[in-house]
Amino acid sequence: MNWNAQEVDLYIQQKEYIDTLVIPLVKIETTAEKMKASASSSDFLMYLAKFLEAQFKGRMMFTPPASYTPSFDAEQIVRTIAADFKDSAFKHTFFMTTDPTLATVQLEEGQVIWLPSIPIESMEPNLKQKIMEDQLQQILPIFTEKWAK
Repeated sequence: MNWNAQEVDLYIQQKEYIDTLVIPLVKIETTAEKMKASASSSDFLMYLAKFLEAQFKGRMMFTPPASYTPSFDAEQIVRTIAADFKDSAFKHTFFMTTDPTLATVQLEEGQVIWLPSIPIESMEPNLKQKIMEDQLQQILPIFTEKWAK
């Protein structure tokens, strides 16, 4: 499910089944030489989020991406968002990012999933699909381990 008015209405009706919140974290580079890589990482992360949402529609809610620039304390952003959702009806909170500086962040409530960015902008659709399926196989054990607890 996506964070939009129609699907939030559906979530409210069925929240006992939708126990997982996923928050994409997008680092926006501000220097010209890093913008292209930053945009490519954002494309990859948002495409993966869309793919995961389609796979787990009745189980996960995806928020809009939380974006930040290099001058922000990204770890503090993650901690603040996790704290804000601590008392929500979501049993599990995951942050997805391609920012390697967040790969080792440990949270009391929630978990950061770091993924290396793959440039997908010029790939054929069937290759993109295969890449997303491979990524799903990489992160599925992270979700299922938390769901099993």
